[in-house]
Amino acid sequence: MAPRATWTGYLKIQLITIPVRLYTAVNAAAKVRLNLLHKDCMQRLKQQYVCEQHGKVERADTVKGYEFEKGKYVLVDDDTLATIKLETTKTIEIMYFAEGGAINSVYYNSTYYIGPGDQVAEDAFVVLRDAMAKQRKIAVARLIMTGREHMVTITPGSGGLILQTLHYQDEVRDAESYFTDISAKRALPEQVELFEALIDKQTHGVDLSHYTDRYNEALVDVIKAKVAGEEPPISPQNEQHQISDFMAALKQSVQQGAATQAEQIPKKPVAASVKNRAKKKKKKASK
Repeated sequence: MAPRATWTGYLKIQLITIPVRLYTAVNAAAKVRLNLLHKDCMQRLKQQYVCEQHGKVERADTVKGYEFEKGKYVLVDDDTLATIKLETTKTIEIMYFAEGGAINSVYYNSTYYIGPGDQVAEDAFVVLRDAMAKQRKIAVARLIMTGREHMVTITPGSGGLILQTLHYQDEVRDAESYFTDISAKRALPEQVELFEALIDKQTHGVDLSHYTDRYNEALVDVIKAKVAGEEPPISPQNEQHQISDFMAALKQSVQQGAATQAEQIPKKPVAASVKNRAKKKKKKASK
């Protein structure tokens, strides 16, 4: 069964229009979520809206507003928002193409997969994908989704197209204020050469399938132990030693060489979720 599309519409460039579907690429459900409980009765807490003047307020009695002065708001209801009509409401409009890597990674936000909207659209979809891949280009486009317009990039990959939403420039903090003190500083050439040698030794192919969220797995183990009434396992803590002689540490690192790729790959299998383990226990108990 095909995944459920998050958004359906059209991919448009000049006079070419291709029906497409958008799918969420990230599985947020894979993370262990902790609930907020009342410590006296262990019941799950629900979020409430509280007015400083009238106390608890039901959601049905809330409205949206914008604070234009301290303590002063102008109401912006759904009817007002509905008056904002843009041409790209159901269209991913490609504005231009650019070289891959042309956009600073700090601008990237959420990731989606783009697939053809139907079988008729597959031929045109594949032509666009292969042409972009051959020229190693990305597309810069506009998309209206979740009530706002997004700047996005489209990249060929994974057999289809990958769409990533972008932060607007006024949403990204200027890096200059963070790096003013070091921007003009230059490293010693011999140290740079040694670090280049270290980078060469530590360079190998990337395969993210070998890596898992170790914190999430450790949290699952702790929860399992507490559910079983056992003492939670304690993760070993590695002491971090401060570098007293950077040059000596750099030379020693280069001499030691890179760890093999096998040493970098965790051998522990991906931990099953607490809920899945509980289901398995129930099945065994019923047999």
